[in-house]
Amino acid sequence: MLQAESIQKSVRVVAFIGNPNTGKSSLFNALCGMNARVGNYPGVTVEQKVGRLSGTTNLIDVIDLPGTYSLAARSADEAVAVNVLSGELPQQARPEVAIVILDAANIERNFYLFSQIYELGLPVIVVLNMWDRVTSEGLTVDAELLSQRLGVPVVCTSANKRQGIDQLRKTIEHTLNAPAPMPQPGQLARTMFPAAFHLESKLLSEWLEAKGRKPSTSQVDRLLIDSDGHFQKTLCQSGLSDIAERIDEARTRLQSAGCKVPMFETKARYAWVRKLIDGAVVRQESRSASPSDRIDRWLTHRWVGMLVFVLIMFLVFQSITLFAKLPMDGIQWLQAQASSGVEAVLSPGALRSLIVDGILAGVGGVIVFLPQIAILFLFIAILEDCGYMARAAFVMDKIMTTVGLSGKSFLPLMSSFACAVPGIMATRTIESRKDRMVTLLIAPLMSCSARLPVYILMVAAFVPATRYAGGWISLQGMVLMLMQSLGALVAIPVAWILKKFFFPGEPATFLMELHSYKWPSLIVIYQRVWERLVAFVVRAGTLIFCTSILVWAAAYFPGDHRSLDQSVATLEQLNSTRAEWIKNQVSQPQSDERSTMEASLAENQTAIDEAQEQVNRQRSQLIESSFLGSVGHYIEPAVKPLGWDWKIGVAVIASFPAREVIIATLGTIYSLGSEQDEESQGLQKQMQMAEWPDGKLVFNLATALSIMVFFALCAQCSATLMTIRRETNSWRWPIFSFAYMTTLAYIGAWLTYQCFRYWS
Repeated sequence: MLQAESIQKSVRVVAFIGNPNTGKSSLFNALCGMNARVGNYPGVTVEQKVGRLSGTTNLIDVIDLPGTYSLAARSADEAVAVNVLSGELPQQARPEVAIVILDAANIERNFYLFSQIYELGLPVIVVLNMWDRVTSEGLTVDAELLSQRLGVPVVCTSANKRQGIDQLRKTIEHTLNAPAPMPQPGQLARTMFPAAFHLESKLLSEWLEAKGRKPSTSQVDRLLIDSDGHFQKTLCQSGLSDIAERIDEARTRLQSAGCKVPMFETKARYAWVRKLIDGAVVRQESRSASPSDRIDRWLTHRWVGMLVFVLIMFLVFQSITLFAKLPMDGIQWLQAQASSGVEAVLSPGALRSLIVDGILAGVGGVIVFLPQIAILFLFIAILEDCGYMARAAFVMDKIMTTVGLSGKSFLPLMSSFACAVPGIMATRTIESRKDRMVTLLIAPLMSCSARLPVYILMVAAFVPATRYAGGWISLQGMVLMLMQSLGALVAIPVAWILKKFFFPGEPATFLMELHSYKWPSLIVIYQRVWERLVAFVVRAGTLIFCTSILVWAAAYFPGDHRSLDQSVATLEQLNSTRAEWIKNQVSQPQSDERSTMEASLAENQTAIDEAQEQVNRQRSQLIESSFLGSVGHYIEPAVKPLGWDWKIGVAVIASFPAREVIIATLGTIYSLGSEQDEESQGLQKQMQMAEWPDGKLVFNLATALSIMVFFALCAQCSATLMTIRRETNSWRWPIFSFAYMTTLAYIGAWLTYQCFRYWS
C-alpha cells in the first residue's frame, strides 16, 4: 500500500493547451502513443484524456485539455481548462508545467491564448507546431529570439511527421527538473491594460479579501472582463451573492473612464503580441495565392462548396451502408455459429436460453455496431486531419443557424441516419456545450437503418401497391420516403424548442480557423478510430449488454419451459436424423432402398413441420404468460387508442435493445418463430388476419401508419440511450430523451391513427 502511494506521488503532471486545430491531439498521440486514458472530468461532461509520456526517466502524465481560443470561460470545455490550470478542479492535481501549442503559421492569433496562460504563474513551454508549413506560408520565424523575449523554452515540431518530438520530450523533462523562471510583471500583456482597469482590479481584489476570498490576479481580471463569466458564477454559487452588483459598479466606472469592457482586452493583448513578434516573425509582403487558397475558392463557394459537401456526405454514408454490411453480416454469422455451438453442447433449458438469447445476443448487439462506427470515424478523422472538416462546417453554418445550431452539428446529424450511436459520439467535435447538447438530443430523431425493416414490413403488408404518373410513382415508395424523412422534419421544431427553453442564451459564436490543407497522418487516423471503438465498447457496450439480459429475463420468466424444452429437443432430434439420412442418401445409388429412404424423408419433413409448429405455438404462449407479456396486457388500454393490441405492445417493449427485434418478436408471438424477417410472407398474412376479441381486424392501414410513425419518433434503442448516458456523464439526459421522444411518438401515432382509421 505504501509502495503504491509512493509511486503515485512520483508521477509528474503537465498539461497541453492550445487553440482548436493546432495539431494538439496529434502531438499528444506522438508523445504518448496508445498509453492514453479517456474518461470524463469529475462532475462534468467534458472528456478527459490523460497519457503517460514515453521515453523519459521520470513518470510524467500529460493532460490533453480541450481546445480553446481564450481563458474567458463560457463553455464547459473552457471552464475545465481554466480549473485544471488553476488547480481548482476536484480530484485533479494542478499541472506543474503548461505546454502551449501554437500553429506556427498563425502565430499572431495563437499568441493571444498564450498571453493569458502566461499570467497564471505556471512554468510554460511554447510549442510551434506544424513547423513544416512555415516556409510554404511565406513566413520566417526566429524561434530563438521569441524564446529570449519571453524567457521560456520554444520548441518547433511537426507532429504529423514526428519531427521535434524528442526535443519536446527533453524540454518537458528539463523544465520539470529545473523550472523556468517566472515572467516578470513587465513581460505580461496585462501591463498594457488601461490604468483605470488596474485600479478597479486592485479595489475588487481588496474587497474579495475582506470577504474571506483570495483569488489570483488572473481571476480578478476575468471577473471584471467576462460578463457573467465562469469565475463569477462560481463565487455566486459559493454564497457570495453580492458579487454581481459589485462587479457591475466597477464596470460602470470603467466605462465612464473610457475603458470599454471587454474590447480593451483584445486590443491590449494583440498590441502586446505584435510587439513580441516584431522582427521575430516576418511575412513576405507579396506572394502568390497558396494551393489551399486556390482550393478554398471552390470548396467554400456558396453553391459549388455546397455541391461538393453533398457529394462527400453521399460518399461517406454510402460507404457506411455498403462497406459495413459485409463485416456486420460476418459478426451476425459468428454469433449464429456460436449459438449453434452452444445448442450442440447444452440441452434445451434456461441456461442455454440465457447464453444464446441473452448473452450472445447482447454481445452481438454491441459488436454489430463497430463496423459502422469504425467507418464513420475513419472518414471524420481523414476529413479533420486534412483540413476539410472546417470548410464543411463553414459551408453548412448558414443552414444550421436557422434552428440555432452551427455548421458543426450537420455531420453528427447526418451520421445518425446510418446509426445514432456514432452520430452521438461525433458530437464531440462541437465545442459549444449548448450546441452539442441540442445536437445530441435530436440525433436519435434521424431515421436510422434499424427502423427500415419495420417500415418495409408495414408498407409491404398494408400500404396499397398503387402507382401514379403512368406507373413511375409508387404509393408504397412515397410512404417509405415520408417515414424516412419524418424524424428529420420533426427535429427542426424540436431543436428550436430545446434552444429556446432548455439551452437559452445567445447563439455560440461560430469561430473556426481554416488551416491549410495537408495530407492526413495514418498514425493519427488509426489512433482516433481506435479510441472511439474502445470508448464505445467500454462505455456504452456494457450498458447495452445489461439491457439485453434484462429484456431476455422479462420474456423468459416466470413460465414453465419444460414442455417447450422437450419439444425443442424432439425437433432437434428430427433435424439431426434428417441430416444423417440425406448424407446417406447421397452415397446411395438409385435403388428400391433409395426410394424407401425418400419416402421416409417425406414423413420426417412432415414430423419436423408439426414439431416446429408446436414449438412456435408454445413459445408464443410462454411470451404471453411472461413478465413481458403481462406488461403488454397491462399497457393495452394505453396503446389501444393507437390501434394496437397487447401483442404489438409486447413487440415494441421487446424491441428496446434494438428496434429491428420487433419483427422477430412478432414472428414468435404469431407462432411463426423468431427467424422471420421484414419480407416474410407468412408474417404478413398472420398480421393481416389478426383479430380483436370482437372479430375486427387488428391491422389495417391506420394501424400500420401508427406503428411506423411511433418508430420514426420514439427512443426505442437502448444503445442510443446508453451512449447518451456515457457522453453526458448523467442519467438525466437519456431519461429526458426517452421521455420527450416517447411522448412525441405517442402523440404522433395517436394523431395518425385517428386521422386514418376511417379511411382504412
